[in-house]
Amino acid sequence: MKTHLAFLRGINVSGHNMIKMDTLKTVLENAGFQNVRTFIQSGNVFVDSEDEHGASVGFKIKHEIFKELGLEVPVVVVCKNDLEACLKNNTFLTEKNCDLKKMYVAFVSKELQGSAINDLKMSQFKPDEAKIDLSRIYIKYAVGAGKTRLDQKYIEKKLNVVATIRNWNTVSSLLEMFELGVESTS
Repeated sequence: MKTHLAFLRGINVSGHNMIKMDTLKTVLENAGFQNVRTFIQSGNVFVDSEDEHGASVGFKIKHEIFKELGLEVPVVVVCKNDLEACLKNNTFLTEKNCDLKKMYVAFVSKELQGSAINDLKMSQFKPDEAKIDLSRIYIKYAVGAGKTRLDQKYIEKKLNVVATIRNWNTVSSLLEMFELGVESTS
C-alpha cells in the first residue's frame, strides 16, 4: 500500500467545479482507494492505493470524478519524496529576507528539461522569477499570485503539461502531514 497525494486543479475556485470534500472522499472510497483524507477545500487529497504509480492513480481519480460528478478535473499526483525535494531544492528559500507568502510551487504532469525555463520566457514576467526542478517549478511572485500572468494556464500552454500551483504554506503543511504519519506503514 502506497500513499499518494493528488492535486486536483481548478476545483472550488470562483464557483467553478464545486466539489464538497466529503463527496470527493466518498467517490474515491467507492473507487477502492483507502484512507482517503482531504486538506482544505482546494483539492488536496491523500489516498492509499495498491498501485505504486502516481500517473495511473491520477488517471483513476480523474476518471472517477468525471464518472460520478460529471466534472473534467485535471489531476497531478505526487509522493512524499516530491514534497521533500521541494524543501531541499528550492533555492529561493536560501535567499536573504525570503518572503514565504510570495513563494509557490507549480506541480506539473511530467519531468521537464532544464531548458524548459527558456520556453516560459520569464523576462516578460520580471520581477517575478521561476526555476525548474524536474516536475516542479518554483515561483517567486514579486507582488502576488493574483497580479501576474505567470499562472497555471500560461505554464500549461507553454510547456504542454497539466499544472497546478500551491502556495508555500500549503506545500509545507502537506509535507508535515506526510511526516506525521499520514503515510501507510504496510
